[in-house]
Amino acid sequence: MFIPEVRQLATIVDRWWPEVAAFIDTGHSNAESEGINRVIKLVARNAFGFRNNDHQQLRTRCVTTRRARGHLRIAQL
Repeated sequence: MFIPEVRQLATIVDRWWPEVAAFIDTGHSNAESEGINRVIKLVARNAFGFRNNDHQQLRTRCVTTRRARGHLRIAQL
């Protein structure tokens, strides 16, 4: 009677409802940390095969700073 995709969507929404309700109540999410994790994984994939782990860690730290993500704007002189 129901379309299988609709039933699956209802099951997923029901399973995640406490988290959805918490977001609606507070307006907070973990989107920023998830975005940083995505960037770290991307850098790790791009650096695959590099021999120096210290350079890979430094590169990860550099791309995840606030300035690199565009949060800080340098005043134009």
